[in-house]
Amino acid sequence: MGVVIRAAGEGDRGLVVRLLDEAFQGDPVSGWVFPDEAHRRATHHKLMAAFLDVTLAEGRVDLVEDGAACALWLSVTADEHADEEGPAHLREAVDPENERVELIGRLTADIHPAARAHEYLWMIAVAPERQGEGLGAALIQSVLDRCDREGLPAYLEASSARSRKLYERLGFDDVGRPLELPDGPRMWPMWREPRTGREA
Repeated sequence: MGVVIRAAGEGDRGLVVRLLDEAFQGDPVSGWVFPDEAHRRATHHKLMAAFLDVTLAEGRVDLVEDGAACALWLSVTADEHADEEGPAHLREAVDPENERVELIGRLTADIHPAARAHEYLWMIAVAPERQGEGLGAALIQSVLDRCDREGLPAYLEASSARSRKLYERLGFDDVGRPLELPDGPRMWPMWREPRTGREA
């Protein structure tokens, strides 16, 4: 039986914030943004909530029916530029004393391709106890199938070597050089061209 996916709405906000928070507590980039573990446990959920609110307002949140996994997608138009004030507003709302909240937004915006319209996988989260079941791949593939039908590329930044391998299996390739966070981990910008005919 396949994975049942539906669009999340405002009524799912608490569930999705908890899911994002739990899934990313051990992520290398989240660990860099919030290096103190106690502070991360107390504050990280606010960042996840802010990301979710942007996506609910401007994009789409796909949710596995049983609530074990979700994906945050934004449709990006050609030559669309990030809100320059966005990272500063995010820092003010989430953790004003933490400059890394703002810096991660600025650094990822700087490497984001702008020449072509694409689907942007901002975040994907699978409940820790359900990882390895193929839920993340199913969530991503459902959008990639649409990208293939519509001739749209897709983009993401892999935040760990493990997730990068999954994205490679789904047809993403490295684009440009990895982003080296100051005194921190590496992120890999990845791009997938739409597949047609025999490729799909």
